[in-house]
Amino acid sequence: MKNISKLLVSFLLIFSFNSCKQSDKVIEKVLDFETGAVLRTINVVSNTLNSSDNASFWSVEVEEQDAQDGKLFKSVSIYVSIRDLSPANGTTVAADKFVKTIDASTFSTGPVGLPRGTVLATFGEAATALGLTSAQMSPGDLFVFELRLELTDGRIFGGSSAAGIITGGYFASPFKYNALLLCSPEPGDYKVVMHDSYGDGWQTTGGSGGDGIQVNIDGNITSVGLCSPYGGAAGSFLDSVAGLCTQNNGYEGEAIVNIPAGTGTATWNFPADAYGEIGFEVYGPQGQLLLAVGFGEGVPGLLPITLCKL
Repeated sequence: MKNISKLLVSFLLIFSFNSCKQSDKVIEKVLDFETGAVLRTINVVSNTLNSSDNASFWSVEVEEQDAQDGKLFKSVSIYVSIRDLSPANGTTVAADKFVKTIDASTFSTGPVGLPRGTVLATFGEAATALGLTSAQMSPGDLFVFELRLELTDGRIFGGSSAAGIITGGYFASPFKYNALLLCSPEPGDYKVVMHDSYGDGWQTTGGSGGDGIQVNIDGNITSVGLCSPYGGAAGSFLDSVAGLCTQNNGYEGEAIVNIPAGTGTATWNFPADAYGEIGFEVYGPQGQLLLAVGFGEGVPGLLPITLCKL
């Protein structure tokens, strides 16, 4: 494997093209090249950050590979940018900020004889590097981390030098990684008020009912949905006897989702609205309206419900 990898790396070329001459043969376009280096992704350890916890971290395990099987490896630097996906609090622009440098000496020899190690950046480190306050970022934003590999001869490889041949496949060396910003939720009872315009309960992923709203509380799933007063297929939200939700008249119903104290993260997912009949509101522990979805407006996927613990 090591020899194969070394042979493959020798084909990582930085091309300069002759703009005055066109040719169908790619090899004729190559006027200069040099051997490169990569950081192969072994494992993404964590791809989320918690804005309520400065010690929460993004982390990835990588393997360094160069023309001398790691002997040119000097260090890895971490840079961070933010993609503001929560424009309601204004648009935040902060990019390409230096976080820290990790020396090659912290890496160990991996199973194929190449340097392998885990790099990480905490939320506190990233926020400080970006120079942002809590008012300038919100759950749902993305932190984009870039790794820049420096060799002992002074050359640096990063996102700008990553071509398609190394960002995927065996090398899996994108140099850039996304981390979703979350927060620890305010604990307590969240009330879900559910509606169905036709009066036969929720039919989400099909006519037989389907899943309800699923709340992932630190990996534990709680589901709520609007049952039919007529009964239905066992195990679906049409079956009011199954204990999946309280009795209701098919038009209206309520359910409580308890988020315990000490919860790290909680995400809400809406499965679908098969017939465009579903509406609902979600209220926080103090009765504050967090989300209102009108009849037929529900889109499958994560719901933008965030109430961060102070």
